[in-house]
Amino acid sequence: MRKFTNKLAPVIKEYLEHRSMIGYSDCQERALEMFDSYCQEHHPNAETITKETVRGWINFETSRGLKGMYNRVPAVRLLAQYMGNGAYILPSKSLPPPKPNKPYILSDDELSRLFAAADNINGKFDDSVKLMFPTLLRLQYTCGLRPYEVRLIKQKNFNLVTGEILIDKTKRHRERIVVASDYTVNQCRKYNAVRAIFAPQNEYFFVRGDNSPLPKDKLWTVFNRCWQQSNSNILANKLPRLRPYDLRHRFASAVLQKWLDNGKDLYAMLPYLQAYMGHENFSHTAYYIHLLPENLLNSAGVDWSAIDEINPGVDVWEIK
Repeated sequence: MRKFTNKLAPVIKEYLEHRSMIGYSDCQERALEMFDSYCQEHHPNAETITKETVRGWINFETSRGLKGMYNRVPAVRLLAQYMGNGAYILPSKSLPPPKPNKPYILSDDELSRLFAAADNINGKFDDSVKLMFPTLLRLQYTCGLRPYEVRLIKQKNFNLVTGEILIDKTKRHRERIVVASDYTVNQCRKYNAVRAIFAPQNEYFFVRGDNSPLPKDKLWTVFNRCWQQSNSNILANKLPRLRPYDLRHRFASAVLQKWLDNGKDLYAMLPYLQAYMGHENFSHTAYYIHLLPENLLNSAGVDWSAIDEINPGVDVWEIK
């Protein structure tokens, strides 16, 4: 757990431990660390969350840009709800509506080059990072996992014989089981044989050198490095923006295209994809049909009269 220094530190730690105990990820730690740091500097005697402290924090952070705030503000809102006793709870619409991130669907060539870059990562990363990333990225892609789901897989939940993985750190706390391909399981076995040497007691499958689970910021840093490395002929500021979440988008699109190639009725098959990917709403899964290449739009496998009635209100901007 990150370090908290303000007078609110005890309740922040208690709240995060409560979230962990009921199965939620650690995705709020960074946001609460930033809020704690702000309070320590500007409101060192604050013993509860007030309108002044939380509004001051939002103004301080947004003065440097809105990037990341859509994930940070909910953490402080939920902390205040947990505290109760008059703690100020931000209105749900405290920020202007976010501009949705359009998913970037990797081509076959881009995907191959990304994996090749992960196999030979350049940069000053420790050995554990260089060891785990070729496996982590392939596992995330082939199982269509959310970034935080793959980095928080527990060793005990991964059956390296059958390839079954229990995903218990999920959105809305809905557990599910996914099955990795034989190729991916074989790579995971090789990784695990080495992992057992440097982190035998750690409960997580992907770990850092200090035996803690791989944090979100490290995942993003290394992922971006691999993306840039795989496109070394393009200036970094000219590259399309790619996020770890886009591997999940590519997975869904690839599954749908395969079903179309095999003459399947996508409308009938979508519930299977919904269950596998852990979507709470059917519309979140149906959204991916709208991302298929134009040459497939007139396929007999797409019943557009049915699909267009589904509200594609997917929170594609949300990154965990």
